[in-house]
Amino acid sequence: FVSFRFVSFRFVSFHFCCLLDDDCSLIPRCGPTVYAPSHMGHARTYLGFDIIRRILTGHFGYDVTLVMNITDLDDKIIERANEQSIPCTELSRRFEAEFHEDMQNLHVAPPDVLTRVTEYMDEIVRYIQTIVDKKLAYASNGSVYFDVAAFDASSEEMNYCKLEPEQINNAKLLAEGEGKLTQDFVGDKRSPRDFALWKRSKEGEPTWDSPWGKGRPGWHIECSVMASEIFAQIAGLDSAEEVVHGSANHDKCKMDIHSGGVDLKFPHHDNEMAQAEAHSGCNQWVNYFVHAGHLHIKGFKMSKSLKNFITIRQALETHTARQIRLCFLLHKYNAPMDYGDNTMSHALTMEKTFTEFFHNVKAILRNAGNLTSGPQRWNPHAKQLHLAVNTAQRNVDNALKDDFDTPTCMSALIDLVKASNLYMETTTTEYPIVTLVVRNAALYITRIFKMFGLIPESAGVDIGFPMSQNSASASANDDILSPILDALLTFRSSVRNGARNKDISQIMAQCDSFRDDVLPPLGIRLEDKDPPVWKLADPAELMKEREQKLLEKKRKEEEKAKAAAEKAKKDALNKLTPEDFMRQLTIDDTVLKYSKFDDSTGLPTHFHDGEPLNKNQLKKANKEFQGQKKKYEKYIGTQ
Repeated sequence: FVSFRFVSFRFVSFHFCCLLDDDCSLIPRCGPTVYAPSHMGHARTYLGFDIIRRILTGHFGYDVTLVMNITDLDDKIIERANEQSIPCTELSRRFEAEFHEDMQNLHVAPPDVLTRVTEYMDEIVRYIQTIVDKKLAYASNGSVYFDVAAFDASSEEMNYCKLEPEQINNAKLLAEGEGKLTQDFVGDKRSPRDFALWKRSKEGEPTWDSPWGKGRPGWHIECSVMASEIFAQIAGLDSAEEVVHGSANHDKCKMDIHSGGVDLKFPHHDNEMAQAEAHSGCNQWVNYFVHAGHLHIKGFKMSKSLKNFITIRQALETHTARQIRLCFLLHKYNAPMDYGDNTMSHALTMEKTFTEFFHNVKAILRNAGNLTSGPQRWNPHAKQLHLAVNTAQRNVDNALKDDFDTPTCMSALIDLVKASNLYMETTTTEYPIVTLVVRNAALYITRIFKMFGLIPESAGVDIGFPMSQNSASASANDDILSPILDALLTFRSSVRNGARNKDISQIMAQCDSFRDDVLPPLGIRLEDKDPPVWKLADPAELMKEREQKLLEKKRKEEEKAKAAAEKAKKDALNKLTPEDFMRQLTIDDTVLKYSKFDDSTGLPTHFHDGEPLNKNQLKKANKEFQGQKKKYEKYIGTQ
């Protein structure tokens, strides 16, 4: 058993996690309501908890059973389907398929169990009937409502609104929880706090038969029913109906950790708990809640009206799945997060730091030939790097035990990269590189990255990122080697021709072109070091770097040309006598500034419009004249 600590909103405090089974954990996750494209708020939740799930399995060694529900029937789905004049099932299936595809593109691992509301209607009706039979819910005008007052009075251990008790009378949140289409049913309730377990269907809405008439489930009941059903079956029971008050089975539908967005705490998760505890008689249906923090776009809540609504697909057009995951790792899962250029810039910089580190380690190991053929005796520098690896391992472990603190983990890994880079840069003949120590540092960082989902397990790499984020294997094959060998043959022919012609400049130009133009599209970076170093990288990234270098080169050339043109213009003006200089001065580059001049001094006497210059204007003109006179005399002196 491993003890770790996290913030549980079940009690709004820090708790050491004690799971129901020392080896297994049961985790339900509130899935999406599939009526629109998945956005970055969804990514914040599902990618964030994918990381936590990986930590629980990969670091702490738990056998996690993740159950995720899909809300494929809901007021929002009905409303959107009616707007488009299509069946609800057509709308929900389309956006559910898009959601799963988006999760796959973000490399979010699929759940172990997937449940849909429409596939559990019989279980939902039976579940509600049990709560009604216990006098903790009541039928009213074809709908069924949970009786909050009766629930609170049923036992000292039963309490409604455990997560956010201060919100218990929040009319706005209560109304949002009931759904837009049933606001006119409010008069059917005994209390504004009561919430719908079953809603009578209006004309044109999907309907199912029930003891209370044709209708459909309320929003909150689905999660309680489907999670209870699955966990009861995992415990060896036939259904959640075997979990009744006073039975030895009443704890068998309990779960360890329940996850979802922070906006679901009230009323959704509070209502889930009340329903499940009323049904089973268990006074603590969920041991721990973890909630993902809000995501804002450049400081503002994501909203179509603000034109800052970003779908997952739009985000993946700009950044890779790895970069987005890295960005999320740099923020605590439960803290508010601002998604924008600054946060992504930090992630991109960190990705480049790790990429360069992996490349440098691979180059050192390649140059060493056989891994253990070189000196392996520890010198003081090697010892320090080994201790840095141990420190990183200890800091990462402590951070993950402390509320899954991934930002601190990433900081510890960056410290290890810095220590490794310092070691690789300061090796001498007296203290040569101990390859195994360097390799151990890179292997550890790679292992943590695989656990975080930054490197696919199927990538086939021991150290670092795979060549391409879209390839399943980094192993070379004919498709990869063929263009490289073709490029080498072309380069060889060019060099041979230059050698025959004894044209050294041509050979040097071909070498530079081979490095800058030929190799990057093939995913190879060549660095002119002693000895030279080659590194494998994503061709798209190398081409982007090349494009940026060309743009920077073009910018410098334009600046140089501009400076040369300004100098030429300045030199041309310096060649003019002061008399000629004053006669060519213009206003707005169109009209000559002066119209008449003193024949003896060459100074202007009248403006272009014939107006004579006053005393101050004559003084200013004379100053211009004398300034040009000095420049002209200086020019004559250099001839």
